[in-house]
Amino acid sequence: MDIIIIGCGKVGEALAEQLNEQGNNITVIDTDAKKLSEVSSKCDVMGVTGNGATHLVQQEAGIEHADLMIAVTGSDELNLLCCLIAKKAGNCKTIARVRSPQYSSEAPFLKDELGLAMVINPEQAAAAEIARVLRFPSAMKIDTFCRGRVELIKLRLPENCPLVGLAVKELSSKLGCDVLVCTIERGDDAYIANGNTVFEERDVISIIASPKKANDFFRKINYKSKSVKDAMIVGGGEIGHYLCDILVNDGVSVKIIEKDAERSDELCAQWGNAVTVINGDASDQEVLLEEGLQQAGAFVALTNLDEENILLSLFARSEGNAKLVTKINRIDFEDVIKHLDLDTIIYPKSITSDTIVRYVRSLKNAQGSNVEQLHQVIKGKIEAAEFIIRDSSAVTEEPLMKLKLKDGILVAAILRDKKVVIPRGSDVIKPGDMVVIVSADSELHDITDILR
Repeated sequence: MDIIIIGCGKVGEALAEQLNEQGNNITVIDTDAKKLSEVSSKCDVMGVTGNGATHLVQQEAGIEHADLMIAVTGSDELNLLCCLIAKKAGNCKTIARVRSPQYSSEAPFLKDELGLAMVINPEQAAAAEIARVLRFPSAMKIDTFCRGRVELIKLRLPENCPLVGLAVKELSSKLGCDVLVCTIERGDDAYIANGNTVFEERDVISIIASPKKANDFFRKINYKSKSVKDAMIVGGGEIGHYLCDILVNDGVSVKIIEKDAERSDELCAQWGNAVTVINGDASDQEVLLEEGLQQAGAFVALTNLDEENILLSLFARSEGNAKLVTKINRIDFEDVIKHLDLDTIIYPKSITSDTIVRYVRSLKNAQGSNVEQLHQVIKGKIEAAEFIIRDSSAVTEEPLMKLKLKDGILVAAILRDKKVVIPRGSDVIKPGDMVVIVSADSELHDITDILR
């Protein structure tokens, strides 16, 4: 596909890199010539210097022949204008990043009236992911497939976990759990699990199961699985705004600590008695302790400084037993940060790029592929894709044990007639099934791509 990306920030760069790796032709537009040159060289893509909201610059980038235009500059209004011009100048689909809460309720109207393929709100998406994790606090990350009937859950094994010392193949017989272990991260190593892999303390694993079976698994390994009842949020910005909205509706008691007095007043006016707003500096440990940090069910660090969020979360870890959620804006140090004991880490920029990459893969679906959903299990290494099996093919009606699968491929779940099947060797894939494939191969566009 021919794709134009307007905006060379972290999201634009991540998109250029990921979409280029998947065989798309990428052109990036930005007013900053130096930044544009860096991204063009690093990602090996074309670059055009100029204002992407002008017809002339879009023409230079090849808008007439583009299949998709993605606007991810720092301005909502500029992104919408870029999309409007692209719709007039070419016949491509358009995606706009729109972040302001003022526009969130307008998203359906903007999408319909401007003919946008997607309006992506990173802060709203981040809040939704945080809320999903707080409903199931044992998890570090939760991705859903098959219309919510299948969950891919990432967790760190606790100390004294019954799994430690067991091999993956013993999980069903020893614990009676109908889940499939997909991946294991141990130190700097990450790989798709096999039956002979033995669990060790502090392993980060991902499992796939129905929500009910996942709850049963967490109960048997002595992991808490009940939703949190109260949350302390540091930072009353846009993510905090959206998160409060979700948590209040879920019946969670919310306390926000916000340093800026004017913003605190705005939050008080907006939420009234539904949310407790504290005007204070959360970097002062006494403020956190006085407001009940040691008793909090969840602690969510959402300030604009990554370093502050990390330190606040580490302090919360030392003082209580809260579920920790830490927002990180910079993705450059992800390999370092993952070694810290921070529970769930939220990268709003990665959520944005991953959502758009999923959409691009689904566009290819309309051109012959059948990828319905896509989530990165281990960033840049292992992904999970959902397929709908529309017709008979080389993978159907044959027991899985007889299929010649590529290395690094795991058939993780099958949804058939609203029933979730965790597949074994004798199971078969049938037309009409939804199938989840965990793979170290990022080039899966059709279900038959899993075969040698």
